[in-house]
Amino acid sequence: MPYVNIRVAGELTVEQKKEICARVTAAISEVAGKPPESILIFIDEVERENIASGGRLLSGD
Repeated sequence: MPYVNIRVAGELTVEQKKEICARVTAAISEVAGKPPESILIFIDEVERENIASGGRLLSGD
């Protein structure tokens, strides 16, 4: 059973999550030959103050 963990900075709308899940599921199913119902996707929405790039928080603080 394939599983995918997607982390994003900030929040996504429900519609964005649906679209991401549909497209990721389709890609894995097509490329890996796995049935769509066997693919699990976890979306973690991380506050920008908990992510840094280049030594600086993405929140700008």
